[in-house]
Amino acid sequence: MRLAYLVNQYPMVSQSFIRREIGALEAQGMDVTRFAVRRWDSEVVDPGDKAEEAKTRYILDGGVGRLAAALARSAARRPVRHAEASRLAMKVGWRSERGPLIHLAYLAEACVLADWLAEARIDHVHVHFGSNSTTVAMLAQALGGPSYSFTVHGPEEFDKPPAIGLPEKIKRAAFVVGVSSFGRSQLYRWCDYDEWDKVHIIHCGVDTKFLGHPFVPIPDAPRFVCIGRLNEQKGHMVLVNAARLLAAEGLDFKVVFVGDGELRPHIEAAIREHGLERHIEITGWATSDEVKQHLLDAQAMVLPSFAEGLPVVIMEALALSRPVISTYIAGIPELIEDGVNGWLVPSGDVEALANAMRRALATPHDTLEAMGKDGAARVQAQHDAAKEATELRRLFDRYVGRG
Repeated sequence: MRLAYLVNQYPMVSQSFIRREIGALEAQGMDVTRFAVRRWDSEVVDPGDKAEEAKTRYILDGGVGRLAAALARSAARRPVRHAEASRLAMKVGWRSERGPLIHLAYLAEACVLADWLAEARIDHVHVHFGSNSTTVAMLAQALGGPSYSFTVHGPEEFDKPPAIGLPEKIKRAAFVVGVSSFGRSQLYRWCDYDEWDKVHIIHCGVDTKFLGHPFVPIPDAPRFVCIGRLNEQKGHMVLVNAARLLAAEGLDFKVVFVGDGELRPHIEAAIREHGLERHIEITGWATSDEVKQHLLDAQAMVLPSFAEGLPVVIMEALALSRPVISTYIAGIPELIEDGVNGWLVPSGDVEALANAMRRALATPHDTLEAMGKDGAARVQAQHDAAKEATELRRLFDRYVGRG
């Protein structure tokens, strides 16, 4: 089977799980061709991501000229299919927030992709994220291209399913994947009951540099780490305010924010306003090796998210035997058990988060280490990239055929 992967932006530092999934499939002998709509708009620093960038073909690299030429070729060569795909684009576009015009742009992107898929003799396309990239794959199929499947991560896809045409995408897909039981349940909401049997769970895999890593004792320094893009959904400002409460009590601790993003100026302003420079540090983007070291240097990881799917960084922290403080949302409680391998708090609750951090600071090292080891065992059982890729390959064989 000739398989292609399509992602909106690839590779991204926060989406290394896609790279691991592709690598695990290739290790099993599958031929995977990479396509993306556009390049990532930040610097690619991880060597593995740089290697993936070199292997990826980007639809928008050719500019408007490439899109217009592909659109004209499609209309001339396959007029009936082109008309059907145009109607589908309008159908989905009229119901969307972005409107029909942007869906004509997606149609042009699908025309480029359909040509590339035919040229590479691709049998099936798998897409990560159920938003515009899946729209492009669906339109490419309508143009006569191969079947497609897609993985939904959340939270974006669950914020506005009708606006992104999620029911239509599920209906036309060969199969659909959620990354957690919660994610699968949300997909169930937007398809008919007779389609439930094509909705499956494939967990995101953890890099081997985290999975099975030799145990490293919890350090003495009272240090938390928060890893993720600095945006509104991760709840960083709640963490800043929780740190303010702990600092006012005179507690000795430090929180390291690893990541960057649009919220950084606001976070930095809050740090200055509350005099938290001694307690909070922002590192910016980090490589996978740097992320690992930040986790090993911490007593616990904190991720006070408002909206999630099931964050890979939680898996990475637990894999390194570090307890995690996070929120009762989405798939997170499927991995973190309160008081067993971490602490769970209501999302947006500053005092509850401060209480959990206070409890972590007061927890003896041997208890923290026991909690971390419980987390490592769970990740080993549920998030091995090779095992999850085997399950995904079975879905390709079942729904697409062995080629």
